[in-house]
This record gives sequence, structure tokens and C-alpha cells, in this order.
Amino acid sequence: MSYEATRDRLERYFDRTAAPAWERLTSDAPVSRIRQTVREGRDAMRAALLDRLPADLAGARVLDAGAGAGQMTEALARRGARVVAADISPSLLAVARRRIPAPLHARIDFVAGDMLDERLGAFDHVVAMDSLIHYQAADIGAALARLGRRTAGSILFTIAPRTPLLMLMWAAGRFFPRSDRSPAIVPHADAAIRAALASAGAEGTLRRIARIARGFYISQAMEFRP
Repeated sequence: MSYEATRDRLERYFDRTAAPAWERLTSDAPVSRIRQTVREGRDAMRAALLDRLPADLAGARVLDAGAGAGQMTEALARRGARVVAADISPSLLAVARRRIPAPLHARIDFVAGDMLDERLGAFDHVVAMDSLIHYQAADIGAALARLGRRTAGSILFTIAPRTPLLMLMWAAGRFFPRSDRSPAIVPHADAAIRAALASAGAEGTLRRIARIARGFYISQAMEFRP
């Protein structure tokens, strides 16, 4: 499936099917045991990614690629960054607008659309937490190459690591039960991402910075510096 086809499928899922479930997952509302592990894993991953960025981001322009309900966006804005919160789901961006305190809105541009759109401009840093996990390695490499040409500092992103446990869980369709299941998540080995970057002509350094495993949430953080 092409990048565009996957993106369009994700838009239908997050904006039309699962927005209420994701709004609840990213809140403090009670959730099932499965979703609680996902919530805890996402919180830990967000903290790991933020640890790789300066505590003071005043004057920096940062892309929150796949901003969703805005938790990362708010954290970046609180550090002083000018944040472009881009997401294909207008419904989730509306949740972000409601949740993020109004005084921080002056530092945030909420943009419904493709996180790779070149009209978003250039950035000092990019954070793409769990927004590339549905794509093939070649599409991830091409996305990083496109973002790398417009990013002065780091691109922080996550992949689903290719581990036996994760392959089993995803094959069983257990990440979300029944109608709330997200589109397929594609596990990758580090080597596959390196090869995809090379094929896309992207030069720079790539390294693993964290792996978070909390029950049904297993994700790996990577840093690409063009």
C-alpha cells in the first residue's frame, strides 16, 4: 500500500471511526486494562522523546507530526517552542484545541493535513510519535528524507520494533479489540530503516534512543539527524 493510500486510511480511522476512543485514551478517564497499558506506554514514550530535546525551546520552531489530541504539542509549547501541530484528523485537533490552555495557543499553529506538506515550512526539530508506525520502511525513509531537507536539528520518531512478541500480538489483532482496532502496524528492524534512508538519499546519523514496553504498547524511539 502506498504512502497516500495508508494516509487516507488512517484519516478515515482516526477522524471518523476512532476519534472518541482516542479522545478517551488520551484523557484521565477510566479505561480497560488493555488501554491502560497503552496509555502508560505512550506517556513513557512521550517523556523519552522530550528528554532528547532542550528544556528551553524558546525561539525554536518544532513540528509535532501527527499531533493527535495534543499532549506532545502542549509539552513543547510549555518549553517555549513555536509548534506546528499537524494531524490528518480535524476531530482530534479539535480535542487538542479544547484541552490545551488558551494562553499557549499563541505558540501553536493547528494544521489539519499531511504532516509532510512542504507548505508547513522549515523546523528546528521534528517529533513524530507513533505517526509513522503504520507505514512500510520505504515510506518511512522517504518521509524522513523529505523532513530532513527542512529540519536543522533532530527528527525524533518511533517505529514498532520487529520483536517476536510484537509480531505475535499484532498478528492476533490485539492492539485494540474489535471495532476499535487501528489499521495494521508494521514492525521494522533498525536495519530496514537505515536501508530505506539510504535508498531515499537521506544523509545523516540514525540511532535508537529508547524502547518502551508496557503491556500492549511496544514502541521504539529513533533519532535522525540530517
